[in-house]
Amino acid sequence: MALVSEFLGQLTLTLGGEETYPTVVPEPNFDPDKDAARIETAIKTKGVDEHTIIDVLTKRTYNQRREIAFAYERRTKKDMITALKAALSGQLETVILGLMKSTAQYDASEIKASIKGLGTDEESLIEILCSRSSAELVEIKRVYKELFKKDLEKDVAGDTSGDFAKLLLALVSTKRDEPSSVVDFQKIDDDARALYDAGVKIKGTDVKTWISIMSQRSVPHLQKVFDRYKSYSPYDMQESIRKEVKGDLEKSFLTLVQCFENKQLYFANRLQDAMKSKGAKEKVLTRIMVSRCEVDLKKIRQEFKAHHGQSLYKTIAEHTKGDYQRALLSLCGGDD
Repeated sequence: MALVSEFLGQLTLTLGGEETYPTVVPEPNFDPDKDAARIETAIKTKGVDEHTIIDVLTKRTYNQRREIAFAYERRTKKDMITALKAALSGQLETVILGLMKSTAQYDASEIKASIKGLGTDEESLIEILCSRSSAELVEIKRVYKELFKKDLEKDVAGDTSGDFAKLLLALVSTKRDEPSSVVDFQKIDDDARALYDAGVKIKGTDVKTWISIMSQRSVPHLQKVFDRYKSYSPYDMQESIRKEVKGDLEKSFLTLVQCFENKQLYFANRLQDAMKSKGAKEKVLTRIMVSRCEVDLKKIRQEFKAHHGQSLYKTIAEHTKGDYQRALLSLCGGDD
């Protein structure tokens, strides 16, 4: 047991300089051949044994799932993802196939899906591009190019317009400063003043200034800027955004500020909204659970309980059913 507790103690890992709080952690007694055999039997079973597929794949990390897929191919001479696709359907299929991608591959394919075909799913685009760190965005861009043979910037530019496009492209260009141990009080004051002068102080909004500050400064710096901003403006940053801009641009700026202030609370609120809406928005629910389970879902769970008075686990149990529910509860990793 000492080994396991020591192992669990090391799970606050870092991802691109950010601490992570995963609910899906490496299985200590991992045996890819055994798991592959279990998956093979589950797929072959008359009527498909979904429970085994869920129990194995939602309790392994992406790297372990990849090893299972290699072992499966060695055993059966078949591709495991193709076999899973044929065996599963509906929301469960979406979750399991999502888990077979790395976090960056998953984000890249969600972005692609949101700009493919007629009409853009701006909400998904905003959620992903405005909530990912620069390190994550660099990796998403690389993977996007690898998967779709296109530049993410070009696709975003071709599918959005106006200031909304300018903001997203500024984020995708990943020019954000690295956090510094030196606090530059003068720069904090200058930026706070510039945000006020570009918005609330004048008639109309100098969106360009807002974009450059919010897409280029480090997150710790911006947190201090928003705090300082209150000494210039009668409204806080979020209220100022609501007063100054509308539509997708408003949603994007709000998402950015909410993520700078408390990213896990932003996701907790997204989950609550997705389940509260009539007919749970499974797409949003699935995307957050799959994309954050190896990043910070444990912390999102804490924020959810603190702000919504009920655990994420209980809320998912109330708003979903069947194998889909079973998979999400497994990813959730426990009741708070």
